[in-house]
Amino acid sequence: MEYSKIISVTGLSGLFELVASKADGAVVRSLEDNTSKFVSSRVHNFSHLESIEVFTVKDNTNLAEIFNAIKTNEEKMPDAKADGKELKAYFEKVYPDLDFDRVYASDMKKMIKWYGILTDNKIEIKLSENPQHDASDATSNKSNFADAKQGAVKNAPPKKINSPRKMA
Repeated sequence: MEYSKIISVTGLSGLFELVASKADGAVVRSLEDNTSKFVSSRVHNFSHLESIEVFTVKDNTNLAEIFNAIKTNEEKMPDAKADGKELKAYFEKVYPDLDFDRVYASDMKKMIKWYGILTDNKIEIKLSENPQHDASDATSNKSNFADAKQGAVKNAPPKKINSPRKMA
């Protein structure tokens, strides 16, 4: 399994492997319980982990860089359900450049949980050779989903309206 195929889906917890994409959604496989299912793009948004950036006090950094900092750091990682103060203290040691005014405790919990899922599945955390190209592909897929939705509405046959007839 490659890091470049791992996605997050809004409204669903955990991480997923992108198995196949379709015009109206995607087939994904959960990394936690290995179940596969179709997820509609009309209801959910997809984010490739490669394209996610985290706010820092300097330029934003890619999520993979945060994961690699966690991996190389010798600090004991808190539980994903730890309180915000404990998480902030951990990330201040692991990656002190995080902008803690814009990176919330819920974001830090998600990073801890996702890192655990990736390590449990033995996924090597590395960006593909050309992440800008992959990010633009993800964006173009997203716009294709939006275009498909719009096209379906624009090209739909007019609905027949059943109105009561006036009786004379």
